[in-house]
Amino acid sequence: MPGLLRGVARTAVVAGTATAVSNRVSRRQQGRWASQQGYQQQPAEPPPAAAPVAASQPDESMESKLDQLKQLGDLKEQGVLTEAEFEEQKRRILG
Repeated sequence: MPGLLRGVARTAVVAGTATAVSNRVSRRQQGRWASQQGYQQQPAEPPPAAAPVAASQPDESMESKLDQLKQLGDLKEQGVLTEAEFEEQKRRILG
């Protein structure tokens, strides 16, 4: 049972991170397209508060945290995440 919970927790963290990154990329692209087309971008509503990431389970292995950090590093290298976003997600993982 602990293995199942660990897998579910890992999936939730990865999915949450992927969703946050995807939303950030979409907003960034919309801003670029709007500026290229000469449109005045209206101030966007503040984004809804992100769902809290499940707190690290006491039995969550260091290996899963390292995997998540590697994924974040890859996203940062690809330019998807800024330094600040990378640091925030890293802080959440290491919590």
